Amino acid sequence: MSSLVADTALVDSRAKIADSVEIGPFCVIGPDVTIEGATRIENGVTITGRVTIGRYNHIYPGVVIGGEPQDLSYRGGDTQVIIGDHNVMREAVTINRASEKEDGITRVGNHCYLMACSHVAHDCYLGDRVILANGTLLGGHVHVHDYATLSGAVAVHHYTTIGRNSFVGGLSRVINDVPPYILVEGSPAKPRCINVVSLKRNGFSDDTIRALTDSYRLLYRGKVGLDHARELLRSEDKLHPQVNELLSFVQQQQEGRFGRGRELRKAA
Repeated sequence: MSSLVADTALVDSRAKIADSVEIGPFCVIGPDVTIEGATRIENGVTITGRVTIGRYNHIYPGVVIGGEPQDLSYRGGDTQVIIGDHNVMREAVTINRASEKEDGITRVGNHCYLMACSHVAHDCYLGDRVILANGTLLGGHVHVHDYATLSGAVAVHHYTTIGRNSFVGGLSRVINDVPPYILVEGSPAKPRCINVVSLKRNGFSDDTIRALTDSYRLLYRGKVGLDHARELLRSEDKLHPQVNELLSFVQQQQEGRFGRGRELRKAA
């Protein structure tokens, strides 16, 4: 390990660092950190608290992972951050470890790209292939599902859910759940259209894209109501799995408080 760790890095002897991990100058790695093989950590990175980082990650200068949650109710519990494989964290990204209000874990999946100065707060969950552009801020307990993209300087309210293959336009203020396959933007962010670019890039069929487009028009243009939209789509044989997923998401959102389905948990 010594040949891959810069002389000026401070790595606690109790940390579990795989032999193929590279750690650059002036990094600080705490005692409860585990870093798996082939991860590259550039200069000036701080990793503290209980943190597990997988393989083939690239962590750029100034990143801080595992800092205490910015939650006034936190009382020093044994919470953690778990990061998967093949992720990129660009300059000055911050990822806080969890509070004690859910399962005690802040999670980042695989193949995610977190651009400079983006922030992942306590108890957040990021799925696979999530992109956060520069300066995007996730409040506590935010869930971002697979293949979602958030453009620059987006602010997301706590307990919000961002559905799979969705897109959030730059400078948006997200206070409601973002349904899967939908593009939203604005302050507050509102649905604007189906995220056709993501659907085509990820191999969705033309029939599925048309069915999702019709679903969007019924829900957000025609405003026919969820039950009526489902019956109309069923009568036209357009209840594809992705359409059912969209309808179920919207139903849960409507059952939540303030347009956020997961606020049910908080209320309970």
